[in-house]
Amino acid sequence: MPDSRPLEAAQSSPELSRRDVIRLLTGAVALPILSSNALAMLHSVHEQMPATADATRKTLSAHQDATVTSIAEWIIPQTDSPGAKAVRVNEFIDLLLTEWYAPEERDAFLKALDNADAQCQTTFGAKFLDCTPTQQKLMLTSWDDQLTEMREAITPFVGENRYRPKPVETNFFRAMKHLTLIGFFTSEAGAALTHYEVVPTKHGACVLIEPAPAASAEAAK
Repeated sequence: MPDSRPLEAAQSSPELSRRDVIRLLTGAVALPILSSNALAMLHSVHEQMPATADATRKTLSAHQDATVTSIAEWIIPQTDSPGAKAVRVNEFIDLLLTEWYAPEERDAFLKALDNADAQCQTTFGAKFLDCTPTQQKLMLTSWDDQLTEMREAITPFVGENRYRPKPVETNFFRAMKHLTLIGFFTSEAGAALTHYEVVPTKHGACVLIEPAPAASAEAAK
């Protein structure tokens, strides 16, 4: 039975589910502000991944996995800090598709991924991975322009209605940007860059704060 709770209410609920989080990620035009509960749940996905990079995927084919990896790295490239590929965003996305997405949502994402390749084939005569870096950048810029146009065309609504943009199969790049950004910034390396600490979903016992050592207290004067 579909969850009829407003998304804001679902996110603040102590019973926040994976479905609620996916609704937030896939239903918003712009990247939504997620609660600490939602972020902690997404951070836990990284903990389920193997300790080292693994070529085996549960949902994405080898070609789809390589395409997702490449697009994600364009979105967050490696510089003097890790990029999307280094924190294994592709594995994060594969786990979400496998364990969090409903079958129809997973099928829509995979269909959109294949359609993205078809667009590249029509435009440049090659699938995304076989395009030159310049062609890949042009394709990504085109998709990003379409996303901007879609965002600007939507009349601001209030309440639940503002979470009703075009579905993922008609704007694949929106889904990829959201998943890449969330996958990156809920990883250990991504969180370290923002100095963000994921708040656990459960509250532990109160602890006493140890008094500062005498030397430290004196230095603070």
